[in-house]
Amino acid sequence: MLGMAVAGCGASDSTVSKTPGPLSPTPPATSTPTAAPAPVVTPVPEADPCQVNLAAPEITRAVASLPPDPRSKQGWNPEPLAGNYNECALLSAVIVKANTNAENPNTRAVMFHRGKFIPTGVPDTYGFNAIDTAQSTGDTVALRYDSNIPGLSSVVKFRWNGNGVELVGNTSGAAGN
Repeated sequence: MLGMAVAGCGASDSTVSKTPGPLSPTPPATSTPTAAPAPVVTPVPEADPCQVNLAAPEITRAVASLPPDPRSKQGWNPEPLAGNYNECALLSAVIVKANTNAENPNTRAVMFHRGKFIPTGVPDTYGFNAIDTAQSTGDTVALRYDSNIPGLSSVVKFRWNGNGVELVGNTSGAAGN
């Protein structure tokens, strides 16, 4: 309809006469239901890679690559008994046990540098059964051996020295040293 009004205008018509008038208002819709408000979407925060993550796939891969337990000749259970693994730490560790039904299976610590398994060059880490988080830092892991016999508990500290893992301290005695 607008095209017909423009086509009928001559060259002498003014601009005002060429401008279409206001459109008639649209009648309000009476049968249209009111739209529901959009749901509020709360963003799910991404997991912080610098937090302890004992379910990290790197742990399972590392444990699968370990040689069998020397006592039972069995592999190692990939589910950590304890640990402070995180992919940002210069040094972190998990404690795993031999995959056996023995009453007291061997345990060992598996160490990681920035989330990557350290397969060689780590001092002996058999027999530890906990991580002393109070004495561990971003570059140091304090491994505990807790015994039921008084005086036989100990903490051994390992540190990332820039090139590898080194033993830096050993304390014996009651738990909490």
